[in-house]
Amino acid sequence: MTERLLVKNAKLRDGSVTDILVEDGKFAKIQPGIQIEQADTIDAKEHLVSPPFCDAHLHLDAVLSVGKPRYNQSGTLLEGIQIWGELKENLDKETIKKNAIEVIRWEAVNGSTFLRTHADATDASGNAVEALLEVKEAVKDFADLQIVAFPQDCIFTRKGNDRMLEEAVEKGCDVVGGLPYIELSPEDGLRDVKYVFDLAEKYDRLIDIHCDENTDDQSRYVEAIARETIVRDMQGRVSASHTTAMHNYNNDFAQKLIGNLKRADLNIITNPFPNSCLQNRTDGYPRHRGHTRVDELAAVGVNVAAGSDDIMDPWYPMGKGSPLTVVNLLMNYAQMSGYDQISYLFDMITHNGAKALGLKDYGIKPGNPADFIILDADSEFDAIRLCSEVIYTVRRGKIIAKVKPAERTFCGSGENRQVDFKV
Repeated sequence: MTERLLVKNAKLRDGSVTDILVEDGKFAKIQPGIQIEQADTIDAKEHLVSPPFCDAHLHLDAVLSVGKPRYNQSGTLLEGIQIWGELKENLDKETIKKNAIEVIRWEAVNGSTFLRTHADATDASGNAVEALLEVKEAVKDFADLQIVAFPQDCIFTRKGNDRMLEEAVEKGCDVVGGLPYIELSPEDGLRDVKYVFDLAEKYDRLIDIHCDENTDDQSRYVEAIARETIVRDMQGRVSASHTTAMHNYNNDFAQKLIGNLKRADLNIITNPFPNSCLQNRTDGYPRHRGHTRVDELAAVGVNVAAGSDDIMDPWYPMGKGSPLTVVNLLMNYAQMSGYDQISYLFDMITHNGAKALGLKDYGIKPGNPADFIILDADSEFDAIRLCSEVIYTVRRGKIIAKVKPAERTFCGSGENRQVDFKV
């Protein structure tokens, strides 16, 4: 028997209002005035309907661990790394799995069903990688999870880390990660990049390297990543995450670099919450902004996506897995308040994220898997402004999350009036 879901009065991003018919988990028709019997029906009431969000950068092995075994008092990246090293000595697989699955539920309620997580592949216990591989299977009905084999302790800082990274890929990680800027020397940083590319070629994997997550204007490993991508003909398959040092680069160098990033079809993944909090801690005042050059990258067509990165862990104490809050923050501190820029912010957590993750058949069109969300907003502008609730999250034609937005009543001066912050 055919399973049908009919969404009436759906407002798409282009402003058009239409109906959406889903049959057996795929989009069947997208047109006004669909009439059909025996279909579950949702009236979207001209709320915005969008493909699901893509949270392109997470560390699910560390989520919900804030304060354990101690709090990050300095708020720096390096203290966070130290605390994680202490924490993982006694961190068991079941705790990792429990916390990761809970945060994936948060993500689903917030409209994210496509996620990429980095897993510590240089932990000798193997707990992080094994736990997240099991989580990937456990959540497959409500989320697609990509796992990056991530060398949290770097590849060449300790004998055997290179082999542990390869073993993580052999176990089934989807993506190969690196950490060149934390290696013992600049030469080792370049070796780190080349080793990651070698592994990705050997096992036919995507690449996502933690890159230049500092304020050092001489930290330029993203240039080496672009070079390897071009000479190995891996355009579109490589991401550089963070690249916050780019904020401080000499503008002449940055202009040349951005041209090469475009040529490499490199994906840049920015992580506004932790980067705004962790970076530039040693600046004093005036204090630089801890993010990459999103506006300049976007202006020339470099694909820029966004991620939550850390959610209540040693690096960042807050977060709730909401991509809308991520780009709301970025709009402010990256000064991306132009109307077209706000539309681009929405792209960063939808189509740009899908491109970075290498997703196929993503988007609302006939024949694609029926993955979509309905927001408590009538435009992408208001969705970001209000950090709107996601009323429905639908995966393969089935509702996996639904939210009842808050009701607010102003009752001063004898009034009894509903307030929704909408104009």
